[in-house]
Amino acid sequence: MTEEAYSSGYLVGQLLIAMPQMQDPRFERTVIYLCAHTEDGAMGLVINKLLDEVTFPDLLEQLNIDTGIDEDMIRVHFGGPVEAGRGFVLHSADYMQESTLVVTDQFGMTATIDILKAIAEGDGPRRSLLALGYAGWGPGQLEDEIQRNGWLCVPADEALIFGPSLNDRWQQAMAKLGIDINMLSGEAGHA
Repeated sequence: MTEEAYSSGYLVGQLLIAMPQMQDPRFERTVIYLCAHTEDGAMGLVINKLLDEVTFPDLLEQLNIDTGIDEDMIRVHFGGPVEAGRGFVLHSADYMQESTLVVTDQFGMTATIDILKAIAEGDGPRRSLLALGYAGWGPGQLEDEIQRNGWLCVPADEALIFGPSLNDRWQQAMAKLGIDINMLSGEAGHA
């Protein structure tokens, strides 16, 4: 996260980790990369849940995109419940288009068909995560959820976001904070 983002109180480029008592099944044990966070709200992508019913080859076929790579290697993630039919690619900063949202100096997010074509042709970013839908919060909503002990925050890194161990990302994110998940309480406290 940039010093400017940190000092502003916004969490752009950070990971949100759902606390164990998260009641919403869509977000239970999720890790969300925050692509945007301002006074107007926040937007992020769930990085540790796959969609079983949609594959990358299916998407390419629907969009009439020919491929030159093994597209079975690309998994489609559940990015969140908002606009579930819309695709987003979180990726390394080596790939940038005019339409790319530069999140940090390490990560960008692109939501155009051009990036899917580039990935299919082997010309896409070095690392990427394809998601359908996103998680969104209105003004002050995320801050309120954090205050009510719903989320923890941790700095993002490529290994955690793009690493192969999808099922362990929640535990890895918790461990990055030095937290033993068995010691967490579901109750918020005040000193």
